Amino acid sequence: MSRLQADAPADLWVPVTGSLGFRGRRHRKAAIGMLLSQANQGTGATPRPGGGAFAWILSQAAPLLMRRAAGRVLVWVWKSDPELLVVMAQLQEATPQLRTARAMMPMEYDDTESFRNPHLGVGEKLAMPLPADPKTPPFATYTWDTGSHFVTVTAVCADRQRFGTVIGAVDDVARTLRVVDDLQVGESPTVLRIDPA
Repeated sequence: MSRLQADAPADLWVPVTGSLGFRGRRHRKAAIGMLLSQANQGTGATPRPGGGAFAWILSQAAPLLMRRAAGRVLVWVWKSDPELLVVMAQLQEATPQLRTARAMMPMEYDDTESFRNPHLGVGEKLAMPLPADPKTPPFATYTWDTGSHFVTVTAVCADRQRFGTVIGAVDDVARTLRVVDDLQVGESPTVLRIDPA
């Protein structure tokens, strides 16, 4: 089965994927709290009392849910300020429905630039440091189409002023992303691996 791997420096990032129990829980809770806060702002909802408890519950469930994703989802938070930046990498089967949904995205999503990854080849990067809606947090997305799958990276930042200072580190992680297959020797002798370069 195909899964994702990436190299995120431990001095900058805390992995949420695979961090169970107490390990990384403060970072998970802060990141989920930030995402919930941004979602509330985007919908115009006012934060409710007990929102911190909901973020804690989600922070405990998140690693288990991602473990069930079996390597198809990887998540990191910014180590020095986990409420500032969350990055998620995802591997999705390129179904006709998903291709249709991507083709119907709003026009502002057409403003992409080429982004090279040594393992996945040339993909697309869309950086939105100042979204038109002030309630929308700054974000960046990276996409590669491998033919059978879409590989996407989504980074959400809580601070428009600091987005430019952290996006370079997101670029670095996105360049290390790769798809690996769990093939045993002799399982598929006809598979030929070709460097996307």
